[in-house]
Amino acid sequence: MKKNARLLYLLTVWTFFIFLSSTAKPLSTNDETPSAASPGITYVLSMPEPQTHYFDVEMQLKNSATATNAKKNGYLDIKMPVWTPGSYLIREYAKNVEAFTATAAGKPVKSEKIRKNAWRVYTADDNVTIRYRVYANELTVRTNFVDADHGYVTPASTFMYHDALKTIPLRVVVQPYKSWKYVATGLEPVAGANFTYEAPDFDLLVDSPIEIGNHRTFGFTASGVPHTVAMFGDVEYDEKRLQADYKRVCEAAAMVIGEHPCKHYTFIVHHIPTGGGGLEHLNSTTLETYRNAYSTEANYKGFLTLVAHEYFHLWNVKRIRPVALGPFDYENENYTHMLWLSEGCTSFYEDYILRRAGFHSPETYLNIVANDITGIENQPGVRVQSAAESSWDAWIKGYRPNENSNNTTISYYSKGSVLGTLLNLAILAGNNGERSMDDLMRFLYNEYYKKQKRGFTDDEFRKAAEQTAGRSLDDFFNIGVNSADPISYNTYFEPVGLQLTNVASKTQDGFLGVGVSTAGGKSTVTSVRRGSAAYTDGLNVGDEILSVDSVRVGDDLLRLISNRQVGETLNVLVNRSGLLRKIPVTLTPNPLASYRLTPLPNVTAAQKALYNKWLYIK
Repeated sequence: MKKNARLLYLLTVWTFFIFLSSTAKPLSTNDETPSAASPGITYVLSMPEPQTHYFDVEMQLKNSATATNAKKNGYLDIKMPVWTPGSYLIREYAKNVEAFTATAAGKPVKSEKIRKNAWRVYTADDNVTIRYRVYANELTVRTNFVDADHGYVTPASTFMYHDALKTIPLRVVVQPYKSWKYVATGLEPVAGANFTYEAPDFDLLVDSPIEIGNHRTFGFTASGVPHTVAMFGDVEYDEKRLQADYKRVCEAAAMVIGEHPCKHYTFIVHHIPTGGGGLEHLNSTTLETYRNAYSTEANYKGFLTLVAHEYFHLWNVKRIRPVALGPFDYENENYTHMLWLSEGCTSFYEDYILRRAGFHSPETYLNIVANDITGIENQPGVRVQSAAESSWDAWIKGYRPNENSNNTTISYYSKGSVLGTLLNLAILAGNNGERSMDDLMRFLYNEYYKKQKRGFTDDEFRKAAEQTAGRSLDDFFNIGVNSADPISYNTYFEPVGLQLTNVASKTQDGFLGVGVSTAGGKSTVTSVRRGSAAYTDGLNVGDEILSVDSVRVGDDLLRLISNRQVGETLNVLVNRSGLLRKIPVTLTPNPLASYRLTPLPNVTAAQKALYNKWLYIK
């Protein structure tokens, strides 16, 4: 999943937005899909009144009683997942379910809700039909949405399951609203049956979002694989250019592993007023982008970055994965220390792929790398939380940020992207450019996905990385991954003839250390940077700053404090919960860095050769 982890300042506070993505069990079924001609479960999905934002779901179970020993127990327990792979937060999808009923052999049977996401159906019959409705009015890549214009289905938030029936073949019958003509999904179509699809098990169904409506569609072939792009939203674009550039991105991504595991691939693209991001799946992805995504070169490159990120996930996460990321427990958190690899290193590859495809010049790529380092080093949380801890705590911290998060956390996307760059450099330097991060990814793909058909442990990944590099990577793992200590960046950049330099201007301007909202012409504190003047002297989130040194403050706080000197004390009047407080604040030096990668003096021929190898310069 992609959340763009480039960090932005508001005054002194970094706020980051993470574009989220799905991870599911790497199934061989998408590569050689077995026939599901005799499904044990059939789901019928309809939307007769889309303007009400409801999907109607019918779940038909045949021979289910025998398969689940219901004849012995006298009941079936039917469950709704509480989260979707790739978006690491318990989302409680059952909150949108209503009107749950059940019949057996065509007759109503008793059912009741027994837990937050589970219903018990009292029957021992072999032929059970369950019906329920799902409220769908949240258009994100991890939730459901339907209105008069289109429908979008995140399967984890739509389809229920029975534990003992998760591995049997199933079928999905989509009944589009009467004026809708198209369905886009990575599911396999059933020959001769309109809008009917099959999957060998529930995991693959969860991994296959569905777009329903009158979207525009175009296609292209990349690496010998047919690709479909379903475009929802009123947006102008150059179809021929998009086709060509999708192909360039996809083929550059495929070069990393050297093998494309899909029979076909589907992009579902939503063009919406606000927001953005993506969620990856085994042979498809959903992308959300602005309606002006193609209006400028900067916006267009940003969109292609999102494409590269989610597309590379079809290898990294969907097939190359830590052991925790499949098979999934859909009722509980699935913990791993390696989201910095699964998500963060995919963020590293998104830019590296665009460099290889020719969208970024070497100079642009170097600026991206330096800006990524600037972003994490300017966030106080980088000295508090390690990349491994950030990965583990995604469930309680990464997706639930508060006003203090920048002081205590670091994104596994942003730090993971930096770590991907450093690991790539460490491998290149360890064997004089004979191997790179690509070779590590290929080994993981062939050894664990293809040969052992499982994920890898933390220790197995470290061993593979060190074998690929041909040397110990103690500093990378012990400091870069598993601690919050400062990284010796130039140890990694020196072999390619570069040095990381802080080019932030040295001024005597004092530093306050607050983020503010100026809504309504007021300056209200939204965040306070750890170690800053505001933090030390007691400005709080929620304070409305009324005046500085008796000068009234509206939305012009920045202007009033500009050019104040380090060590100067400001008398700040605030409204705190309806009470006036005067707080003296003594300005501190500006701690913010701005890093650039610059050539070392007297670069050797070996360094230049490795530099060219790294940046694909011929």
